[in-house]
Amino acid sequence: MEFFLQGLDFQIWPIIEEEDLVVLNNKENWTEDDKKKISLNCKAKSILCCALNKKEFNRISACKSAMEMWEKLRITYEGTYKVKETRIDILVAQYERFQMQQGESITQMHSRFTDITNGLAGLGKNYDMGDMVRKILRSLPASWTPKVTAIEEASDLRRMSLEKLIGSLMAHEINMERLGESSIRKKHNSALKTTEDTSGEESDGDKCIGSSEDEEAFLSRRLRRILAKKKYQSGRRYFKKGKEFKKPEAKDVKRSEPPCYECKKPGHIKAECPKLKKQANIIQLSFGTEA
Repeated sequence: MEFFLQGLDFQIWPIIEEEDLVVLNNKENWTEDDKKKISLNCKAKSILCCALNKKEFNRISACKSAMEMWEKLRITYEGTYKVKETRIDILVAQYERFQMQQGESITQMHSRFTDITNGLAGLGKNYDMGDMVRKILRSLPASWTPKVTAIEEASDLRRMSLEKLIGSLMAHEINMERLGESSIRKKHNSALKTTEDTSGEESDGDKCIGSSEDEEAFLSRRLRRILAKKKYQSGRRYFKKGKEFKKPEAKDVKRSEPPCYECKKPGHIKAECPKLKKQANIIQLSFGTEA
């Protein structure tokens, strides 16, 4: 606002900032100096009123001088002296703790730093250029230590401008990105070559594994055939390739059955032995005859 008013008329801003103009003389007794000041005051009031919306205009419409209008607006948006001091303390703390964040570029870091210093300047707190240059250098991470050392040894930080420092840091950042891309490309090529070698070894290994698996499958089939052959030869059943099942003959069945313990013949057990039944009948007949 100050620059805008000074651009219209350089004498307007002193009226707003310094003189609470109240003319006590009657209109007939005004001097040329009084008329000039009153004219500047009216011009300043007109500019302020035209720059405000309806709500803000109602806030200052009862003010008699441009300085009174400006003071009311300043207190509304900047606060009282205590509020101003509190805001300054907050921004000073941010300035002192300022550090370049991880993944942040020099341009982004400079923009964030400028927001803090501009806020302090608007509240009346200013830092000299040398102090801001040293603060920027202290805020850089450890990877920038060689560059910081080179700047400190080659330049007078008290006379170095902040813009020159930022330009030097941006140039170094571009070189670091270029070297980083080259390093990443080399690592990628090395990793690709290693992957190809590993793939070749794995393919050879797969061939060996495949041959060993074929041998295991062949041995497993041989073992199953041997076990099946022994099972069929046990006398229960047998199977010939290309032919149907054949029931065993009666003679073979009799031979496989256990013999009777009385007559020593197969086909029945001792309790069903015909010899014992015959002897039992003879005994019954003999008892019947005696009776």
